[in-house]
Amino acid sequence: MAKIKVHVFLKPGVLDVQGKAVEGALQGLGWSGVSNARVGKLIEFDLAGAEDPQAEAKKMCEQLLANTVIESYRIEAT
Repeated sequence: MAKIKVHVFLKPGVLDVQGKAVEGALQGLGWSGVSNARVGKLIEFDLAGAEDPQAEAKKMCEQLLANTVIESYRIEAT
């Protein structure tokens, strides 16, 4: 069984409204050095029965887990 972590994040150049809100809030709380905040998501799951867990996770990302038009992803399989 493989442990899979998929990190999904907006591609550079895509406006990250949630990231801007976090950045503004942190600056408002006194962390004036914060800039270029980006917010993504982490999806974790166990995967059994896959001969190549990395390849299976990639298929999952391409079909469901990431909107590849505006999002990139990184897969960790252990």
